[in-house]
Amino acid sequence: MTDAYEKTDVNVKKLFLVTLVVLVFVVIVIVAMNELFIFSKESQVYQAVLKPESAELRDLRAKEAEALHTYKALDAAKGVYQIPIDRAMALIAEEAFAEKMKDEM
Repeated sequence: MTDAYEKTDVNVKKLFLVTLVVLVFVVIVIVAMNELFIFSKESQVYQAVLKPESAELRDLRAKEAEALHTYKALDAAKGVYQIPIDRAMALIAEEAFAEKMKDEM
């Protein structure tokens, strides 16, 4: 007769540890694949829908930029004029500075 049998029991601690490590690895891989899928999907949506600038938006921005950065007579009879926003802010700051200096004297 031969001794073709196990002389010791299975090491349950090692088996449990290996099973736990494999299970944790599988969960990590599943979570990583899910995140990769979500990132890829959002990237495709961004490239197809959100990134291209519409003609209407370009026209609106050009119109707003023109309104903010040009001189124009709104009502010449009443003396109402449009000036660029940078110039308007500088004038307001100068007036406030002049009033502050006048009050301090």
